[in-house]
Amino acid sequence: MSFQITYSNDHFFKYLIHIFLMCVLIISCNSKIKPLTAQQIIDKSIISSGVDKLANSSLSFDFRKDHYTAIRNSGDYIFSRRSKRNNLQIEDQLSNSGFRRLLNSKLITVTDSMESKYIESVNSVHYFSTLPYSLNDQAVQKKLLNEVKINGKEYYKIEISFSKENGGIDHEDVFVYWISKTDFKIDYLAYKFMVNGGGVRFREVKKEHVINGVCFFDYNNFKPIKSTKIEMLDIKYINNELEKISEIEIENIYLLLNN
Repeated sequence: MSFQITYSNDHFFKYLIHIFLMCVLIISCNSKIKPLTAQQIIDKSIISSGVDKLANSSLSFDFRKDHYTAIRNSGDYIFSRRSKRNNLQIEDQLSNSGFRRLLNSKLITVTDSMESKYIESVNSVHYFSTLPYSLNDQAVQKKLLNEVKINGKEYYKIEISFSKENGGIDHEDVFVYWISKTDFKIDYLAYKFMVNGGGVRFREVKKEHVINGVCFFDYNNFKPIKSTKIEMLDIKYINNELEKISEIEIENIYLLLNN
């Protein structure tokens, strides 16, 4: 015994209308999912890495032979570097009030040209050590580049440049960040610098330190074997066309969060 189901023309027409409306609804829902902007991606990266907690904190760590501290208090900051050279204790301090150098705890005067170099070297270490914390600073300009895949993992690719006003000594430098589409952490970064003849560098995260819910990273540092544009460094990395030149490691990290 067999059965045959038949539809009247009206029934079949209503069925097609129902299918059509369902398709329109699905397309409409999907169209409302807007792609993330560069600003939204950076905001998510800051939260994912926990560095938003640094706004009110006391941080210290060792980098190479020097000891660094960063005290932040709702926009006020004091960044310092303490080093020892020839039995002399040197401390460089950078804050909202400017720069000063202490030699064996006594304030000394430095020339403008040397002061610029000291500011750049102190600020650079504090900048890299707390990424992506500073990527929402006033002078930062964000540009979303094409998404890429590295080693099978998908990344947002964001270019960071700086306005001349409030951009500091190195406002002409350019950075590119590769931010994971899954956890919004920075796995790779590159930068173009102008000092000492200029050049480009590429870094990959080699280790993550999680202190009080805040992520700090160590890096392998590369330079291109042949001259190339900063936005092409991911391709050079994939094709093994970069040369490892150093490792960037911070040690003895201590973090106190002030709520």
